[in-house]
Amino acid sequence: MTMRRMTMACCSALTLALGATACGGGPVSAGGGSKELSGQTLNVAGVWSGAEQKNFQKVLDAFTEKTGAKTQFVSTGDNVSTVVGSKIEGGNAPDVVMVPQVGVLQQFARQNWLKPLSETTKKSVDANYAPVWKNYGSVDGTLYGLYFKAAHKSTVWYSPEAFDQAGVKPPTSYEDMLKSGQTVSDSGLPAFAVAGEDGWTLTDWFENIYLSQAGPEKYDRLAKHELAWTDPTVVKALTTLGALFSDSKLIAGGQKGALGTDFPGSVEKVFGPKPEAAMVYEGDFVAGVAKDQFGKKIGEDAAFFPFPAVAGGKAPVVSGGDAAVVLKDGKNQAAATAFLEYLATPEAAAVWAEAGGFLSPNMKLDLAAYGDDTLRETAKSLIDAGDSVRFDMSDQAPAAFGGTKGAGEWKILQDFLRDPSNPAATAAALEGAAAKAYKS
Repeated sequence: MTMRRMTMACCSALTLALGATACGGGPVSAGGGSKELSGQTLNVAGVWSGAEQKNFQKVLDAFTEKTGAKTQFVSTGDNVSTVVGSKIEGGNAPDVVMVPQVGVLQQFARQNWLKPLSETTKKSVDANYAPVWKNYGSVDGTLYGLYFKAAHKSTVWYSPEAFDQAGVKPPTSYEDMLKSGQTVSDSGLPAFAVAGEDGWTLTDWFENIYLSQAGPEKYDRLAKHELAWTDPTVVKALTTLGALFSDSKLIAGGQKGALGTDFPGSVEKVFGPKPEAAMVYEGDFVAGVAKDQFGKKIGEDAAFFPFPAVAGGKAPVVSGGDAAVVLKDGKNQAAATAFLEYLATPEAAAVWAEAGGFLSPNMKLDLAAYGDDTLRETAKSLIDAGDSVRFDMSDQAPAAFGGTKGAGEWKILQDFLRDPSNPAATAAALEGAAAKAYKS
């Protein structure tokens, strides 16, 4: 899922609360520095903690400077729907929620918790975003979600030093990636660190393989459960993934070691002080951990290549993202509306882009705003993909199937990593769990 700003799960959470008294206000604008919202406090909830929360606070501070509204951010952890639901029931709803899953956004909309985006925000989305992002932010034809932060989840990060020692180059096909991995392993360093303790990373492996191998049409149908998980295309993708999972030479610590490795630990195995692997597959946010936690210079000590095309298919571009939504029960509607109008601008995106660990789906953001060449390259790849981008499949599913620790897809793929010998049985287990979750 979860989307996985769990990237900074290894960092300590910060509590950022700027107190103020709230009062009403008339129509406002986020522009011009006119301070129309002075005296109001905007309450924002989201999954971010650690470095990500600290960087988002810079965006909130810029909004305060522009409008006069103070801000209070609450980190929900990964259970966004549960935390927000309890706050609504307790009469303490936030004004804005940064939602990390399409499925959760749809759930909020259908529970009548959300307010449609303003005409100003909708115009900005039409002008500044590829249509795919409007589609993922809409429910039954109404736009509720503005995608502010995106993740490029089709990147494989590697140690240039390890590649040089093994005499390999970044591969351009999935088959070559496995061959290069064998060469790296033969040189004495396991090829991949796999974060099997976090089931969401395994869904990302599957999704990239499936999108490349089966194509975008079937990907969309499977994401909506219009295609059964027992379909031959699913079994084929699991078979492809199983070839990697079953080769203990390719995986640091073998299956058991992978199942005991969380996401930050997988990055540490490649970029930490004692390398245990040459590559780690995950999104662009790997760079933030490698840089902030282990002092690596991105582009030199840590580099990436695009997740390669599988079996002659097209190279996949899987994304994730955090959508800002306005809650109907929030007490500061004017501030919330103005905040989303601000988030839709390139100006807001540039604040976090400069800080790092961030990609924007906003086409109008100047790539020069990003702090390094690697981020610029990743952002350009995401923007250039346009409508061919496909949103993380498990994030589109009901949380019971695609976003719950120890259950559904996460758990079933962890079981598959433990024993990848029967892809058809795994497909059947996935279908059973999906049928139950989508029905409810």
